[in-house]
Amino acid sequence: MMFKILLVSLIFCFHFQYGFTQATSEELLEDVNISAIHEEQNYIWIATQGQGIYRFSKNDNKWYNFSTNNENLDNDLFYNIAVSKDYVWAGATDGLYTYDRKRNKWRKRKFAQGGEFGNWIRALEYDNKENILWIGRFRNLTRLDVARQRFTDFDLTKGNDPKTNNFKAIKIDGDSLIWFGTEGGIHIFNKKKKNGDPWSFISNKKGFNQEGDAVSVSDFLFERENVWIGTDEFITSQMPGFNVGGVYRFNRKLRWDRISKQNGLPANGIFCFERTGNKIWASIYSFDKKEKKEYGKGLVLIDRITGGVVPIDLNNTQINSSTILCMHFDGENMWIGTDNGLYKILISNELAEWPVKKEEPVTPRKPKLKTRR
Repeated sequence: MMFKILLVSLIFCFHFQYGFTQATSEELLEDVNISAIHEEQNYIWIATQGQGIYRFSKNDNKWYNFSTNNENLDNDLFYNIAVSKDYVWAGATDGLYTYDRKRNKWRKRKFAQGGEFGNWIRALEYDNKENILWIGRFRNLTRLDVARQRFTDFDLTKGNDPKTNNFKAIKIDGDSLIWFGTEGGIHIFNKKKKNGDPWSFISNKKGFNQEGDAVSVSDFLFERENVWIGTDEFITSQMPGFNVGGVYRFNRKLRWDRISKQNGLPANGIFCFERTGNKIWASIYSFDKKEKKEYGKGLVLIDRITGGVVPIDLNNTQINSSTILCMHFDGENMWIGTDNGLYKILISNELAEWPVKKEEPVTPRKPKLKTRR
């Protein structure tokens, strides 16, 4: 069944110093490749690779699907999604799809600049305060003034390196900064800067401890003191140090702390981040340099104070894939999208709000698993 809901007892077996924490899990969509999750006041929007766009009504507890099967959308393969009060935007390999909520219709826009790959939309971020949609394409960045429906394209290539204009991640940081992750570093836009160039750029020649031949950025997570940056792993026998991967904690000044296999990560590739209290959830993968393929390696929790890493044992959960592509925490539930299903996990207060002070070790006890019926 498409919508199979299983209420089970979920046991996260963390390192002994955290003991055991229990939460309730639901499997919402099975056999669906989930690429993005976005929440608004009344709905959860889900982008998929193969089954179009899902909308979940939190008020009615009902699902609605936009797809070719339902003949209300002419594409089923999407990478990302963004939402405003008037529109929903979804990115595909052949352009930007826009859902007009008043007219209940989708339309597609293709981009003239950037060639064929210029229509591969790999990141979307809506700035509600400015009513601006930022569109990260495989080639070029686009700014959409939503009220005027005016598109402005940017070629942000640095040093004749085309990878610095291949966009993968966009996130708003506070009320003034927007961070853009590319396959060649980070562009930062200061929207409040009136004098001088509002754009700045960080490559692995300036930051990231100068590690790797290049750096490809997959995700950001912000707190007041630090920026957490997820990076891609891409290494081959011929290029063993190309994209070394790992998590970087940047103190917004000069310090770059790297968390990798050398100090706790099971793998160096990072798909995405989410945060609950003092814990940062990171979805990780390893890159097989022979097959040149990514293999999901599940989830870890990173203590944002100490940097300590604790793997989550997915064998003790109902999550049936270690390839976790997106996550969203709504304040009570962690929504987890995998390449083979969507899950919602009710997080206890203990898990979401671990205290800042150092936790005292506890004696582990054998968890009692409820029998699934």
